[in-house]
Amino acid sequence: MIALTKIITTLGPGSSSPAMIAKLAKAGANVFRLNFSHGTHAEHKAQIDTIRAQSKKDQMHYTILADMQGPKLRVGHFREPEVILHEGEDFTLDSNKKPGDQKRVYLPHPEIFKAVKKGMNLLLNDGKIILKVEKASQNTIQTKVLVGGTLSDHKGVNVPDVILPISALTLKDKKDLEFALKMGVDWICLSFVQTADDIRLAKKLINGKAGILAKIEKPSAVENINEIVKEADAIMVARGDLGVECPVESVPALQRKIITVCRLAGKPVVVATQMLESMIEAPVPTRAEVSDIANAVYMGADAVMLSAETAVGQYPIQAVETMKRVILQTQSDPDYPNLLSALRLPLDCTIPCAITSSMRRMIHSLDKPACIATCSMSGRTTLRVARERALVPILGMTTDEKIANRLGLVWGVIPVLCEKFKEVKQIASIANKIAKGQKLAKKNEQIIITAGIPFGYKGSTNLLYIVTVE
Repeated sequence: MIALTKIITTLGPGSSSPAMIAKLAKAGANVFRLNFSHGTHAEHKAQIDTIRAQSKKDQMHYTILADMQGPKLRVGHFREPEVILHEGEDFTLDSNKKPGDQKRVYLPHPEIFKAVKKGMNLLLNDGKIILKVEKASQNTIQTKVLVGGTLSDHKGVNVPDVILPISALTLKDKKDLEFALKMGVDWICLSFVQTADDIRLAKKLINGKAGILAKIEKPSAVENINEIVKEADAIMVARGDLGVECPVESVPALQRKIITVCRLAGKPVVVATQMLESMIEAPVPTRAEVSDIANAVYMGADAVMLSAETAVGQYPIQAVETMKRVILQTQSDPDYPNLLSALRLPLDCTIPCAITSSMRRMIHSLDKPACIATCSMSGRTTLRVARERALVPILGMTTDEKIANRLGLVWGVIPVLCEKFKEVKQIASIANKIAKGQKLAKKNEQIIITAGIPFGYKGSTNLLYIVTVE
């Protein structure tokens, strides 16, 4: 049995060597995330080269995701190593660059001064400190401490109550983006997306060279989720900052809502943050973490992600192995098919969608064939098939290596790079050979093939074909 839900691992100081990347791949990693908040371009280049080399060695299409830092808002520095803010005290954020103290600190973000109003909340240090705005001007924000705590240099600032007039791509991001595209990464991950306009801007810069994955981590993004999903190629439920800016108890419901919107739209969706947090320092996870992963799998997420667990954790290989075991165990649950199909997908009035819908019904009639083979120039047919969550592996056959690499993020898909398609018999022969080579099918089992005739035209899916493994 293969894990239909994909595993994203984040590379870092403890997991970037060729030996470690090979072990992570063997343990079950499908996608490698490069966090551009850390590391140099030279270090990221070495990681990309290693992943591509491992792909050739394993004859697999490992996917590379470049995660942009985004406009992370932070306070300035303090005179002392840290200060303690007490409930009920006054605290000011201003444009004065002098070192801060227990009464004030420099805030190097003029857009916040322009946007906040009396009565709004500001969150500092990942939401541990809550300030209520008493008065705001162009250079000063006077606040009252609602929840106190310890504050030190360059801690984060969250402004949940307003859409800030800032782009999701900073000057640093644009330089990182240019480098990442030059290196041929498969997905660009946009941080702190607020509206669909952020995606449109990124589209102009990326120009089809990579897929766009939007991180949903702000209340404004949740409010605009339908428009963002329409513009983006994939979505990430980034529960870290989302749980800071939204009430933490609302995150499970928001996760379900975002996954539902993505599944209805046929867009890949990733669940991320603190999935195996305890395994940063421990060789086994907590029961709650295991349930968290299983819950994302039951909802039909395309991928689940490891962050610090593999980037700086002491047990990166064990974390990936654990995640894979949980995915496989969840897939084997007799209730899994019913839970996965509980979300009824609307029938689009198009031939390609009619084909994939018929494919799902055919699978039940055939008593679960060995696999599905999709032939797609753009990858859209493969995405439509994956959208059906038909509970069998999908051979994502394409003639475009970029599309093959990109499909590694998608639920159930095993990317396959093929020569140019000429006739249906050729497709059947290739699917037959690959299914046996991947140990997905045995003699006399059946493979369902979807493709478009004539070949070579995007969006022309009109063929449903069944072959028996020789």
